[in-house]
Formats: sequence, C-alpha cells, structure tokens
Amino acid sequence: MSDLSSFAITRKWPARHPERLQLYSLPTPNGVKVSIALEELGLPYEAHRVSFDSQDQFSPEFLSLNPNNKIPAILDPQGPGGVPLALWESGAILIYLAEKPQAQALQLLPTDAALRYETLQWLMFQMGGVGPMMGQLGFFHKFAGKDYEDKRPRDRYAAETRRLLGVLNQRLSGRRWLMGDAYTIADIAVFPWINNLLNFYGAGELVGIAEFPEVARVLQAFLDRPAVQRGLQQPGLA
Repeated sequence: MSDLSSFAITRKWPARHPERLQLYSLPTPNGVKVSIALEELGLPYEAHRVSFDSQDQFSPEFLSLNPNNKIPAILDPQGPGGVPLALWESGAILIYLAEKPQAQALQLLPTDAALRYETLQWLMFQMGGVGPMMGQLGFFHKFAGKDYEDKRPRDRYAAETRRLLGVLNQRLSGRRWLMGDAYTIADIAVFPWINNLLNFYGAGELVGIAEFPEVARVLQAFLDRPAVQRGLQQPGLA
C-alpha cells in the first residue's frame, strides 16, 4: 500500500486509493488535458475537485503541492524510482504521463528524437499562445469583460485567436492530427481549448470559425474519441 500521508494535500483531499495517481483539478481546458491523457493511457487515477468557489486553490494544503495555486496538479505514488512525485503545470504533466514506462507503448509522445521535439513544439504553441489568448478572449467575450464599453481589448484577443486558428488550420491541412497520423499530447493540449472557445465561450462567430474547416474537422474527431469523452466528463471533477 502506498503511503502518501507525508503530503499535506492528502489531509484536505484524502486518497481513497493511495496506490493510484492523484489528480487535483477542475473541468477547465487546462484541467481536462490531464484527465483526457490519463483516460487515453489507461492509467489508474483518483480525481479530486479543487473548488474555486470555495477558493480551495489558496488553501495551505493545495499550495503545499502547487505554490502557483493553479490546477491541474498531480501526486503520483509511483514516481521515478518508485518514489512519490508531485507535479504541476499541465504541459509538464502531459510530458511526464506520456513518458511513464506503462504508457510509452501508446506513443503519445514519439520516441524518435526529431518527432519528439516537433510534438513538444506544438505543445508549447498551445501553452504560450492558444491557451493564454483564448482564455483572455473568453474573459472579455463571456465574463466580466463584456461590461467594458471599450471593445478594443476583446477585439485584440479575437484577432490573435483568429491568427492562431489560421496557423492550426494550415498545419492540419492534409493531416489527421497535428503530427500527421499520430495522435499525441499536442492534440490533447490544443483541442480542449478549441472546444472551450466554441462550446463554452460561444465565440465561434466572433472568431469566424467557419474560415477554419480543418480545425473544426479535427476538433470533431477529437471529441468523438471515447477517452476524450470520459476525460471531459470525469465525475470526480464535476
């Protein structure tokens, strides 16, 4: 039996199955990246909801795991060398999960060096561009930003989102996924944000999604995957 008692976070979110990877998250675009990856890889895990309504992310227990007070975060009882590992930042977690020995056969991160770095390139494209820009657009389009009379901030993020969609659309032309036939963590990183942009922020018309048919095509293929559906609807995070 794995002993996670030395990790303060387990005092607020007790592990019913301490032998499983512990996920602390919410069903946000960044949060579901990890639950989708875990479902795709078939790795046993236990999900814990970090409620923003009650500011769980600022609790001493959560900050003991992630001092940056953001979700998702994980605690893996079977870390490198069999030693428990706490990890945060969704991109880092995706790389870590894809490289776990029991996950490598699925090749969510290619072992070929050139293809590996190309995959990481698109992962970083999401981390540095797609997520931040679409998140800001969501703020100004759906949330408090709509109260601003000055629409220049919203329009700035809408224009940058359109540019990023154009980059993706060009990349996906003639390809099944971002890396061609291979489905990777780059897709798992990018497409929850596209889904959120259209189906939660309701910004499809604003960004002219009809102009990006390749993005829409691959998004639908992504959403049709059973593991994606399970990851998006993880009941422990609802």
